Amino acid sequence: MFALWGPDLTTALHVPALRDALAAAGAERVQLNVDDEHVAAAMRIPTFAEPIGAIVSVWTCGAAESVVKVLAGVVTRVAGWEVEERRPIDPPEVWDGTRGQGLANVAVLRRPAELTQEEWLRRWLVDHTPVAIATQATFGYLQNVVVRPVTEDAPPVSALVEELFPIEGMSDMHAFYGSGGDAAELDARLTRLMTSVARFGADRDLDLVPTSRYLYSLT
Repeated sequence: MFALWGPDLTTALHVPALRDALAAAGAERVQLNVDDEHVAAAMRIPTFAEPIGAIVSVWTCGAAESVVKVLAGVVTRVAGWEVEERRPIDPPEVWDGTRGQGLANVAVLRRPAELTQEEWLRRWLVDHTPVAIATQATFGYLQNVVVRPVTEDAPPVSALVEELFPIEGMSDMHAFYGSGGDAAELDARLTRLMTSVARFGADRDLDLVPTSRYLYSLT
């Protein structure tokens, strides 16, 4: 998975020549999560001086370095990581490049220094996952644990999480949390979720990138 920065990423990442170059580098599928005009009204949380403009996921049988070289040719900065994917909620997926439904939030997580890797993973993957599913209106939930960096200047990152919400959730908290317009239920869900989030440090030092989701098969 690669965090990308640069001007006009919406245009640059959808050019067919880029997909051809990625296929030549060994890529079999590519997922584009782009902060574009469809999610302009959504909330963002940046930690970098320039917010992340897109997250690109590449499934490849080739070398990661070849993929990095292709992406670096169309953006100003690339930071990448090899990840291990988990899919607590499989989202609807069509690999023809059309925009997926809803809002796809990608959170870039960093493990707090006070937690060991084992304890952090337990609190997140075991304890938090059912809470996240129970308290939000997600119809897709993907957890990507970082295995190693694949670019020299990749900042320390522990995981990248993608959650899909109804598009109405950009402006309607009840649509985002699935609370059905009930203020007390919304408050209860928020309290439970934020308490769980704080236990593994995702209430701080993270990037939240709202995106549109596009899937391409390259084979």
